Amino acid sequence: MNLTGIAIFAVTYVLISSRRWSWLGLDRPGAALLGAVACVALGVLSPHGALGAVDGATLLLLFGMMGMGAVLALDGCFERLEERLTARAGSAARLLGLLVWGAGALSALITNDAVCVLGAPLVVRLIQRHGLPALPFLLALATGANTGSVITLVGNPQNMLCGLLGGLQYREHLALMLPVGVVGLALNHALLAWTFRAALREARLSPPQPPEPFAPETRLTLLAIAGSVLAYLLGADLAWTAAGGFAVLLLLRRMDPREIWPRIDWALLVFFAGLFVVVQGFGASGAPAALFARFPLQHEAGGALGWLRLSGIFLIGSNLVSNVPFILVVREQMATLSNPRLGWELLTMASTFAGNLTLIGSVANVIVAEAGRDVGGIGFWQYLRVGLPLALSTTLLGVAWLLFVAG
Repeated sequence: MNLTGIAIFAVTYVLISSRRWSWLGLDRPGAALLGAVACVALGVLSPHGALGAVDGATLLLLFGMMGMGAVLALDGCFERLEERLTARAGSAARLLGLLVWGAGALSALITNDAVCVLGAPLVVRLIQRHGLPALPFLLALATGANTGSVITLVGNPQNMLCGLLGGLQYREHLALMLPVGVVGLALNHALLAWTFRAALREARLSPPQPPEPFAPETRLTLLAIAGSVLAYLLGADLAWTAAGGFAVLLLLRRMDPREIWPRIDWALLVFFAGLFVVVQGFGASGAPAALFARFPLQHEAGGALGWLRLSGIFLIGSNLVSNVPFILVVREQMATLSNPRLGWELLTMASTFAGNLTLIGSVANVIVAEAGRDVGGIGFWQYLRVGLPLALSTTLLGVAWLLFVAG
């Protein structure tokens, strides 16, 4: 067993589990990059082996989705949505519901992280403009985006990874997970509305301003995104369809690309690339093989109770190790399950809802918490009060549905 590979993985995980190590000058992407370089420098992986560990399809899919989201942001689409939310809501309680459902629907199209990056400043502006209690509305954006992202294979990074590694089909996943996402959003909405019912009753919205119409260019962008979704449904390659949709937008819109590139989260791509290498080094250390030889996943997947236990492992593991590294660690074991396709679908669902368990369970949560610091932000225990029952209830729902339909 290679202790160096284990040590690099452990140190990298400690570094990425914190928001930022200011005295080291590292953030999460920097820590992942440092871990990847250490794997090569210390001989855990060869330079060629490290490059081969990076899954180009996942990075390309992320890039394409972020590119289309960037074009939407430049169009002012989210500002127009903010105006319409205020005009349509009429009350703070209804605004909360619109945020949950709106974030959930958008995340299924352009990923939960993109929705939170683009939507968090607008939610903060709504809170400040109307004097609203910050916590319920920040939670509505973060949890709604996480919950709704379960619906599609492009809804969040872990779904993309599971879809590519597990050979899942967009159309089949959509048909399987759409009911789970819709009922999950209903639970999400009901839990927030009940938890914050007193604060929502007291809150008042200022008189809305007439919303401005969407620009014709925005409709063209939405049409390109819809075309990408149609291609997914017809079985087109996920990564190249996303990249193709972004490329078509660049041609059709004739925007200055220098306005688009800064809006793409290059740090997230570095984070993923580094993690692929670090987890490959961890796998080469022999530790995962020894762990799964002692506690094989297939023993957990026997009957309904076994699949339920397995979902619990996925839920907890995705929070302990973070969802993307956890998926990379267990990917070879997935083939040992009695029903690998069901296992991969269970992993997409559980790793997605795991993002709602704790504040650090999802990058989307951290994005919203950081953006909302000026209005009070979100504390760890404040989040857990909502996140724990939400993650457990939606995961139980997902397991029951998957076993009923695909078990």
